[in-house]
Amino acid sequence: MGVAALATAFALTACSGGATGGGTPNNAGGGAVAAGAGGGSPTTSETTTTAPATKSTEAPTTSKAAPSTTKPKPKPTPKPQPAADPGVPCAAAAAASGTAACVDISAHKAWILQGGKVVYGPVPMLPGRKSNPTPTGTFHVYSKEKMHLSKEFDNAEMPNSVFFYPGDAFHTGSLSVYSHGCIHLSSSASLKFFNTLHIGDVVQVVP
Repeated sequence: MGVAALATAFALTACSGGATGGGTPNNAGGGAVAAGAGGGSPTTSETTTTAPATKSTEAPTTSKAAPSTTKPKPKPTPKPQPAADPGVPCAAAAAASGTAACVDISAHKAWILQGGKVVYGPVPMLPGRKSNPTPTGTFHVYSKEKMHLSKEFDNAEMPNSVFFYPGDAFHTGSLSVYSHGCIHLSSSASLKFFNTLHIGDVVQVVP
């Protein structure tokens, strides 16, 4: 009887998994077997797993500009240039790139040209008299005066004066009385010459 009671006490101590008297627990087949057979839930260490990063579903940003639907404006059609006048006797005036004037003394005619093309004329003109002839050659406009007063001839009025030679100019004057070297034009023609010709423009006078 004493031996049986001792064996029963030993078995109870082994199943509880505890140590008596503060000694080291006896784990020889006891701890693991007790966990599996004694009804206690075994302690399991769960490993936490990190879910893989979710891929971005946002659409990629594109920097391409939307195609333009604006149609290019048509280029303006250049205005037709006036035809060259074969009757203009001034080669230098016709060769000038800008505005120029041509005077034909013997024909008593004058023209305005632009880029070698006639834009005004011919209009009647009257040159200087034999004692004060109009100089011939190629010159340039060097001065303009809306109303020039000729000190040499008692402050005679010379409207729309365009000077191309010292003392000589296109201006409004008589078309029946020869000048003292200037080019007489009608009032309307002199105004056109005054408004069209600029400083530096070519003036060619042929005999």
